Amino acid sequence: MFRSYLQETLTPYTFTIREVSLIGNSIWKRNLSLYVMFAPVIVFFIAFKYMPMAGSIMAFKHYNFGDGIWHSPWVGLDNFRVLFSTPATIQIIRNTLLLSLLSIFIGFPFPILLAIMLNEVKAMWFKRLVQTLIFLPHFFSWIIVAGIIVTVFSQQSGVVNELWKSLFGHSFAFLYHEGSWLAIFVSSGIWKEAGFSAIVYLAALGSIDSSLYEAAGLDGANKWKQIWHVTLPGISSTVVLMFILSMGRVMEVGFDQVFMLQNSTVSNISEVISTYIYKIGLMGSQFSLTAAIGLFESIVSLILVIITNRIARKFGSGLW
Repeated sequence: MFRSYLQETLTPYTFTIREVSLIGNSIWKRNLSLYVMFAPVIVFFIAFKYMPMAGSIMAFKHYNFGDGIWHSPWVGLDNFRVLFSTPATIQIIRNTLLLSLLSIFIGFPFPILLAIMLNEVKAMWFKRLVQTLIFLPHFFSWIIVAGIIVTVFSQQSGVVNELWKSLFGHSFAFLYHEGSWLAIFVSSGIWKEAGFSAIVYLAALGSIDSSLYEAAGLDGANKWKQIWHVTLPGISSTVVLMFILSMGRVMEVGFDQVFMLQNSTVSNISEVISTYIYKIGLMGSQFSLTAAIGLFESIVSLILVIITNRIARKFGSGLW
């Protein structure tokens, strides 16, 4: 196949099979270092992404430790019937979609806005300082972030509640009301990840030809019009790509964030698939049920990616 590809690529030039083979060997040797660098990535995906897919067969079996994955009794779709006949499962799926979609549609524009604002900053010392400050939260674990949130919003001694008391004369349980908990959940995710996510858009902004800004300025476009007509179209393909990838994670609300922030008072909206798998699968040893809901989660994510990509292709910006 490689030889036929070379022959098609190099036409209308005429080469013998030997010459094509020599050219192919030369290309291989010249790029050998790149192949070696890429090899660990291939091994990682095979070992940790593709091979574990075989474990999905547990969703169709009544798994037990004694018989193992391959010899456990086959039950077909019984695990899925049990799952979707339980009202708690429907609520968990609803919560997962709610938290994920809120995080995507509210949080998605923030990295873009940060990247555009940083790109417009001319003082390099200030730009580097701001970049450091907004990138830093990404490297905090959710244990640290949750500790900060609990300290800030504590009903007894939190900074926000002290201000609330001075204004309204009473405290407010921010972490124990569903509306305020949702706002804290979404905003904490934005605060932690928006700065780091902006790196991708900053790289895309760096590839925009500066002469386009000069031409727009000569045509009388102010800074806002330059951003609208030059900057945003210049990174539109990157924005679409990141949105498609984010839609693939709709069913994957981060376990750490939810688990560290949730409490029994707001369990009606904070219990999601990832925490359900932990509590029922690992703590309750119902591995077949959690494998079934994990497989359902993956299928839904795949469907959403395909649909989003098809919509993007209609505007000429599909991922494939």
